[in-house]
Amino acid sequence: MVDVPEQTSWTRARLGPDGPPLDLLTARFDRHVYAPHAHDDYTVGVTVGGLEVIAYRGGHIHSGPGSIVVLEPGEMHTGGPAAPEGYAYQALYATPALLTDGTRAGALPHFRDPVLHDPELARALRAAHTDLARRPDPLEAESRLPWLLTALARRHSTARAADDRVPGAARIAVAVRDRLADELLAPPSLAALATDLGLSRYQLLRAFRTTMGIPPYAWLAQHRVTRARALLETGLRPAQAAALVGFADQAHLTRWFRRVVGVTPAAYRNSVQDDRG
Repeated sequence: MVDVPEQTSWTRARLGPDGPPLDLLTARFDRHVYAPHAHDDYTVGVTVGGLEVIAYRGGHIHSGPGSIVVLEPGEMHTGGPAAPEGYAYQALYATPALLTDGTRAGALPHFRDPVLHDPELARALRAAHTDLARRPDPLEAESRLPWLLTALARRHSTARAADDRVPGAARIAVAVRDRLADELLAPPSLAALATDLGLSRYQLLRAFRTTMGIPPYAWLAQHRVTRARALLETGLRPAQAAALVGFADQAHLTRWFRRVVGVTPAAYRNSVQDDRG
């Protein structure tokens, strides 16, 4: 690892417009050692670089690049560098309910091994953490993080996975899609939509992803891009279009517009205007 100063960054995301908070920590340490402490929530971290040593359950565990670390609620632990170059990691603090949505009712998920090797899930957790720490969009957070945390519990804990079948998945997906489109500027939370449909959030997400091929936040962003594109063609500026279709600001529109269309909103608007001229 490159020798850089110790640093930490704390971001509070929110699961849905009116949903509970979820804290995200990005840190790099080469000397700092945590005092013994415990959390009320699950701590789920991905080691980005270096090597960390954690005193946990009467022993010591080590985590290197790409490893997922899961510390259970109430478990006393410490953490610090295990090598001179230090270590870097991304972590989130999840309430137990976020890990039980896709498992059968019963005890909380128990992780016999707190250090997990699941490259696919580690990459997905890192990507979601990075994106949401940069822009903690509530619907995006609610679409991505509960899904990944449920996958974590289903793959690696002692909890038994719930039945994946969601009767009427296509009908559910269409109902969710229509609600998101109708309430473009202030979309409802997935938790509220799930309650209205008599489902768990995991069931709603599974039905939507199975039918549409993408999670709800991605569908809504693409729908907003389509609406913004039509507004840009009328001559509106990108900032105006962003506000009218529900993006947080022009930068948010630009990020998604480039993903979907391949150019910036300004470049698209200018090309359309030049063509008309």
